[in-house]
Amino acid sequence: MNLLSSVDADLKTYQLFIELSQPVSITIGLLGRFTFPAGRYIYTGSAKRGLEARIRRHLSSKKKKHWHIDYLLAHKNTQITEVKRFSEPECLINQQISGDIIVPGFGASDCKKRCGSHLKYLHTL
Repeated sequence: MNLLSSVDADLKTYQLFIELSQPVSITIGLLGRFTFPAGRYIYTGSAKRGLEARIRRHLSSKKKKHWHIDYLLAHKNTQITEVKRFSEPECLINQQISGDIIVPGFGASDCKKRCGSHLKYLHTL
């Protein structure tokens, strides 16, 4: 499945649809150690420029752990199943998703809307 799309200058927000086949315990930078239940998640992120490069970086099997999501995506039990792109602001898109927050502050270090987390746990597989 090709998860990359053509480049559109108006697109600045993306969502990664993620599946964990097994529970995953990882240490995420300074946030600490967390256990993620197996199941489906949605991560909402943004890029002021270079959206497709950011998505390619997330899809790469070889990545540096720079952002919170990199720690989860680097785990062998993690798979990205879909990528969506939006022109609306990151927090607006994130707030439209209801789900459980496993890690408070995940991906929301520069969040001005106080979303709580930009990774939502939807349900088990």
